[in-house]
Formats: sequence, structure tokens, C-alpha cells
Amino acid sequence: MSTATLHHTATDWGIVAVFAVVYLGMFLGGLPRLKLDRSGVALLGAIAVIGLSGLPVEDAARSVDLPTIVLLFAFMVVSAQMRLGGFYGAVTRRVGAMPLSRNGLLAALIVVSGALSAVFSNDIICLAMTPVVARLCLQRGLNPLPFLIGLACAANIGSAATLIGNPQNMLIGSVLQLPFGGYVRQALGPVLIGLGFLWVWLAFGPGSGSPHPPSTGSGQAKPLPLAGDGVMREAVDAEDPPFDPWQTAKGLAVAGALLLIFLFTDWPRDVAALVGAGLLLLSRRLHSSRVLGLIDWPLLLLFMGLFVVNHAFETTGLAAQAVAWLGTQGVHLADPGPLLVASAVLSNLVSNVPAVMLLLPHLGGSGEQAGVMLALVTTFAGNLLLVGSIANLIVADLARQQGIEIDWKRHAITGIPVTLATLAVVWGWIRLVA
Repeated sequence: MSTATLHHTATDWGIVAVFAVVYLGMFLGGLPRLKLDRSGVALLGAIAVIGLSGLPVEDAARSVDLPTIVLLFAFMVVSAQMRLGGFYGAVTRRVGAMPLSRNGLLAALIVVSGALSAVFSNDIICLAMTPVVARLCLQRGLNPLPFLIGLACAANIGSAATLIGNPQNMLIGSVLQLPFGGYVRQALGPVLIGLGFLWVWLAFGPGSGSPHPPSTGSGQAKPLPLAGDGVMREAVDAEDPPFDPWQTAKGLAVAGALLLIFLFTDWPRDVAALVGAGLLLLSRRLHSSRVLGLIDWPLLLLFMGLFVVNHAFETTGLAAQAVAWLGTQGVHLADPGPLLVASAVLSNLVSNVPAVMLLLPHLGGSGEQAGVMLALVTTFAGNLLLVGSIANLIVADLARQQGIEIDWKRHAITGIPVTLATLAVVWGWIRLVA
């Protein structure tokens, strides 16, 4: 064996080691004894594989799916516009002022959360709506837990309805070139059924009639570790801005125009969204620094770092060999059953975005249905555990600041049955339309 071969083999195993450490960081939310979050781990992983392999920076940059990054950035701008315009808080307060029963109010909040998340991202909706929902429940003497857990679960479920509702859907739509309208037609059924089941469980299931939960008292409990998982720390700390009709109208006009473009034209989604974001940044009242200050830069870094690390790992050939071996055992990742199991398990081990990045390279040529299932399952699986979704952690953190404790047990009472039911719906729906 030549020295070059030995060097190449050593390099491959070095890349494998970096890959393993990076995904350990995805699982743990960081690395022990180091002040690193998931974004920092991904960034340092990318630097390490570039240094180990001698990969030119230009090649590393080409491994990043730029349309996904651009689309994600553009919709962060749109969501920031809506948040600064006070739209989310105003909608929540309007719903809370309606003369509805407890279960009627719960249904309305689930519908609003799910619908808004399909366009403006689930994390953003949870950031904006959680404090308002918590105060609303406390003022009306309602147990806030079903409403807050329902908000998080509905935001996750609703975000699966479109290819712009969450980061992993943007990535799947970009890489697999899924048609926007075609995806919505296939995903809407499972999403609506999932939201309906969520309401039934929260309205009539265990704990639906429980009294007001005990408060944590001071409301000053230590927040959960959100930053670095793609959460805008500035937005968490910001007060709910007052409603601004003009700024809200601008944001809604751009968002509506983009949806029409996505549904009825062949324009590249990333380009159209970037133009829309540029129009919103042209403002005489909202300084661009305020809008850009709400951009989730760590999430963008997380994406780019994982793109580079995964690309380097693919060059070792080990991933392809593992998939080929599974194929000889009769397990094909693109088939509905293995894909559902792999997507659900990986989403709860390493989070949904890294899970999608791991699975996407092995779905090439598998058709639109594999992409739809991957998007639905990785999103719905986020409801299983409190730490399974950033939206869940946002709600838990902001609820704690209001003196309301949502621990993993309380979340699991709803999260586990809702996740299992929605995954069963996806399985049945895909089999039905296949």
C-alpha cells in the first residue's frame, strides 16, 4: 500500500471522526466542557474538514446549497417585518378577545398558529405568540398548559403545510426541486387531520379539565438554552411591538405576492423571495439594522457548516457503502417504511435539519412522494419530546418567564400521542395517494 493511499485513508478516517463529533454535538446541543452550541459545532466541524482534507475553500463553498440559504434569509426578513409591525401579537389578542368557550378559544389558537406557521415559520410564531397566549390564559383564569403546548405543537404541524414553513422544508424543496403547489396539495390533508387530532386531545384528553398549574413563583427561572439552535436571542428578549398597520400591510403584501408567484409561476423561489426581502428593506421608517438584527444568523451558519461537513463525509464513500449494504438486506431508504422510521428517529436524535441533510443525498430520483414524506415526518416528529423542536423550547422558555413551568413530562402527555397519531396519518395518507 502506497504512502498516498495510507495518507488518503488516514484523511478519510479523520473526516469520519469530525463528522461523528459534529453529530454528537447536534444530539447534545453542544459539546461538553466547551462553550459551543450547535451552530458553533457545525462551523468548527466545517473548518476541521477543510483543514484535514485540504479541500479548497471554493469547493467547500460550492457544497453549500445557496438557493436554500437565500430563501431562508429572505423569509427571515419577511418574518422580521411582520414581527416589527406587531402583526402576530395583534392577531393573538384579537382571537383572545372573541367571546369563545375554553375549547373554542383553543381551536382558534391552534388554527391561527398552524396557518401563520405555514407562511412565516413556526419558530417566529412561537416567539411572538407565547407571551400573549400566556397572559391571556392567566387573565381569563384558564389553565395555560394546554394552550401553550397546543401552540407549539400546532406551529410544528402547520409549518409542514408548505415548503416555506420551516427550514427543513425549504431545504427539501430546493434540493429535490419539489413543485410548491404539488407539495401543498399532498401535505395539506395530513396537516389538517393532525391539527384536528391535536385539538381533540387537548380539549378532551388527559388533563383537559385540570386546575390551574402551580406557578414557578418568581418568573425569573433560568431560561432554557435556546441560542445557537437557530433561535433569535434578540427576539426572545424583545417586547411585543405595537401594531403598525402600514408595516403589517407591506409585509402581508410581499408574503401574499410570493405565495402567488410560488403557486402559479415557474420563477425561482429563492430569487423571488430575495427580491421581496429587498423591497421590505426599502423603508423610511424601519431601519434596516432593526430588521437585520432579527435575522437568525446562527441558523444560517448551522446550515452552511453542515453542508460542508456532510459533503466531506460523502467523499469518503462510507455513507454510500452503508446505504448499499442496507439495500442488500432489503432496506431501501427511499421506501416509505424505512424512510418514515429513519426520519422520525434521526429527527429526535440530531434535530430535524441535520436529519434531513443526512437523508437527502440518498433520495435522489425517488420521486416527489419521498420528499413529501421526509418533510412531513421530520416536522411532525419534532412534537415527540420537549427538546425535539426549537419551537417547543421557545414556548417553554417564554412560559417560564411568565411563571409557568412546562417540563418534559407535561409536554410528553400531549407530544407523544400527537406525534404517533400524526405519523400514522402520514403513513396512511402516503399509502392512499401512492
